[in-house]
Amino acid sequence: MQKNKMLQIAGLFVVIILALLVSFTPLFKSNEFLNKHLPLVKNINLGLDLRGGVHVVIEAKGPPEEITPDKMKQLRAVIERRVDQFGVSEPVIQQQGSRRLIVELAGIKNPEEAVRNIVKVANLEFKTEDSKTVLTGADLKDAREAKDPASNKVKVDLTFTPLGARKFAEVTAANVGKTIGIYLDGRLLTNPVVKEAIPSGRAEISGGYESLEEAHNEAILLRSGALPVKVGIEEMRTVGPSLGADSLDKSQQAGLMGLIAILIFMLMYYRLPGTVAVFALIIYAIIVTLVFLGLKATMTLPGIAAFLLSLGMAVDTNIIIFERFKEELRTGKSLRAAIDAGFKRGFAAVFDAQVTTLIAAIILYFFGTGPVRGFALTLGIGILVSLFTAVTMTRWLLHLVVDSGLFKNLKYYGT
Repeated sequence: MQKNKMLQIAGLFVVIILALLVSFTPLFKSNEFLNKHLPLVKNINLGLDLRGGVHVVIEAKGPPEEITPDKMKQLRAVIERRVDQFGVSEPVIQQQGSRRLIVELAGIKNPEEAVRNIVKVANLEFKTEDSKTVLTGADLKDAREAKDPASNKVKVDLTFTPLGARKFAEVTAANVGKTIGIYLDGRLLTNPVVKEAIPSGRAEISGGYESLEEAHNEAILLRSGALPVKVGIEEMRTVGPSLGADSLDKSQQAGLMGLIAILIFMLMYYRLPGTVAVFALIIYAIIVTLVFLGLKATMTLPGIAAFLLSLGMAVDTNIIIFERFKEELRTGKSLRAAIDAGFKRGFAAVFDAQVTTLIAAIILYFFGTGPVRGFALTLGIGILVSLFTAVTMTRWLLHLVVDSGLFKNLKYYGT
């Protein structure tokens, strides 16, 4: 029986040590070995401050009566659709004041071009020869770039809504032999002659595209819709990836030094319980990482700071409980009884401290913006996970060690 218990403990510790490789992936994202061999690392999204990109402040232009809250909501929705269509990973788009939006795009190759495309009004109009607007972008259902199989020329295929299709059929029937111009923000894209009525609800913009990518960008603007108001760029700041890499390296070093310091302290002062606590902390880090992956959250420098802070709080939780455990041992209780009594006595103090910090994190999340919300979210997740690992996981591991009968001497427990 004792041999089986020992094998169980050894097997558990081996698994946990192996899991250490993935436990600190938020800190070791830049490590080439981990990037190559651990898929978890690659799946963590890095924010603007770590990955590089562009920070843009967009302001709606026009008289105050035109810049209504509804117009700002529409503006944000259109920009969000465009950013999503351009394939930017985990963008940050938030309103600042009554007429400004802050847009942060991480990891884009050409920030200036991306910003130009995002702030284009993209007002689509179909005009007859007498310059009368007969259809607009509101009648459009979809727009997709393509290549004409016959001429190999790049084009954009347009699909209208049911109402737009009926209007287009009527307009083309009434203008056979005449031209219908297609304009984007007042610029003539194409001016074809109508040969016959077109009841299919489809049209195309052909000619003038130098590449499929150019047609792709224009198709994105068309299907995402026009901006409800004119906008201007008040600030555009490019963040280089070298800053992010340097910050991440420093965070990695800080995390590693902190981990070593925690390991030494817990082993020297608390001995066997300290060793168990270190393994529980590893499990804590794994769970936090998995939660981040599940939420598809973006890791930023404030997030890393919150991760390290919550790690320290998890250590503090173990220290409070272990001190109560040692006090119970000094009263003459058995190891198992001291564990149960120590966790019961320590939990009240731990719970109060963690809950007050959690309340602060919730307030920061709901009233903060950008990096502040990221810090609050990471801290809140860390607090909840630390309560589980410190109170449940550490207790279970200690029970497992005590029940093995291998460590009966009280010196193993720091008393």
